[in-house]
Amino acid sequence: MVKRVLAALLGLAALLALSGCGQQESRERAASHAPEAEVSQPAKQPVDPAAGKKSLVVYFSQSGNTEAVARAIGEQTGAELWALRPQKPYTDDYDALLEIASSEQQSGARPAIATPLPDLGSYDVIYVGYPIWWGDMPMILYTFFEGGDFSGKTVVPFCTSGGSGLSGTVETIEQLAAGADVKQGLHVGSAAAADATGAVNSWLSELDLYR
Repeated sequence: MVKRVLAALLGLAALLALSGCGQQESRERAASHAPEAEVSQPAKQPVDPAAGKKSLVVYFSQSGNTEAVARAIGEQTGAELWALRPQKPYTDDYDALLEIASSEQQSGARPAIATPLPDLGSYDVIYVGYPIWWGDMPMILYTFFEGGDFSGKTVVPFCTSGGSGLSGTVETIEQLAAGADVKQGLHVGSAAAADATGAVNSWLSELDLYR
């Protein structure tokens, strides 16, 4: 009688053990076939290198190319835009404009600005844009820099041209904007100005405006 009871107990124990193993294997198989949870990555957003600082984009644009780049910078940084306009508008005739630009350079002219300058003291970072005329900034930019106080400001130049690059204008701005921290400039070819967002974003991401 005792032997039969022991045999029954051993058999029951074996069944329970097999059942437990089967459930464990089922759980492992289910886990191995379960889809992995997807980790959502935040969308990569362009970085404003001057976040937390008040920025202004000042630009002179005759053909619209520099204005297009200025607007791309404004959209990226949230900076306010201010167009630098001459009191006496330039002609739209290209050949005549070349002669005027050359004459202004040779005479060291300082064309008058149509409206008073914004209060530069209200801004931390000032982006300054211009086309390249005869290997230099238009002379109205000299009027702008000589008429403002850039001490303690961060000045970030950008320009457009048919292919002459920055043409030494960054060094010129360093001399004109005394006391400013003048950063690496951006050149955008005239043909690419209308779609300059990518170039602007890459340039801004490389700038260190906190130093």
